[in-house]
Amino acid sequence: MDMRTFLAKHPVFTRAELEDALRADYSTNRDAMNARLAHHVRAGHVVQIQRGLYASVPAGTDPPSFVPDLWLVAAKLTADAVIAYHSAFQFHGRAYSVSNEYVFLSSQPMRPKEYRGCRFRRVAYPKALRTAGKEQFGAETVDRQGLDIRVASLERSLVDVLDRPDLGGGWEEIWRSIESVEYYDIQQVVNYALLLGNATTAARVGFFLEQHREQLMVDDSQLDRLKETRPRQPHYMKPGTTGRLAADWNLIVPENILARVWETEI
Repeated sequence: MDMRTFLAKHPVFTRAELEDALRADYSTNRDAMNARLAHHVRAGHVVQIQRGLYASVPAGTDPPSFVPDLWLVAAKLTADAVIAYHSAFQFHGRAYSVSNEYVFLSSQPMRPKEYRGCRFRRVAYPKALRTAGKEQFGAETVDRQGLDIRVASLERSLVDVLDRPDLGGGWEEIWRSIESVEYYDIQQVVNYALLLGNATTAARVGFFLEQHREQLMVDDSQLDRLKETRPRQPHYMKPGTTGRLAADWNLIVPENILARVWETEI
C-alpha cells in the first residue's frame, strides 16, 4: 500500500498502523519513517495529535484549523480504548445533552488530554471486570469512517452510568439519556449489573427497570435476580441527598427523580 492510499483510508492513525501497512512496500527503518512522516506534515497532508497519533488532512483543508473526527481520536488514544459512559450514549445518538468530554475505558494509564477544545479522559476498567477477565463485556466493534473502533453497547452503558454517575453527566442527564432508548436486551443489562458485583448499582438498575417495566418488557424473574443482590441496609441513590425509600430496592431515591421535576420545568 502506498502512502496516498493509506492516508485516504485512515482519517486517524497510529504510527504502528502506518508501519504495518507500509512494511511490504517501504522501509520501516525508524529514520526513514520519521522522514516520511515529517515530509507529509510539512506538506499539510498530516497533522500530529500527540506522539504516535496522527490525522490525515483532506485536500484543500487548512492544517492548523483542521479538526479530525474526534471519536476516532478518542478510540485511538490507547490501543484498547472503548468509548464508554455518557460518551457511549452520545456516540449512539442517545445522550440528552452533547458534551465536549470524550470518556473511554482503557487498561493503559493516560492523563486527561485537551485537544481542539475538547477533553479526552481515560477511565480504568472496573476491578470486578478485570478480576473476571470480562473487560470487553458489552463492547461492540463499529465502523467509523471505514475504521473499526470499540464502543460500549447501550445495555452496558445503562449500567455503567448508574454505577458511575459522575461519568454520566448528572442524574437528570442520566435519566433522560437512558429513557431515550426504546429497547434494551434486558438479560444483558441484568447480567452485566450482576457482574460488577456492586449492591447499590444493582439496586439502581433494578429501580430504573421496575419504573419502566412495561415499556421495556421487563420480567419479574429479571427483577428478582437484581433484588437478590440489593443492599441489606438502605443506601442513598445519590450520596449526600435526602429522598424517599424505595423499599423493594433498599434505595433512598431523591425526590427530583421520583417526581421527574425536569418534565415540569420551563
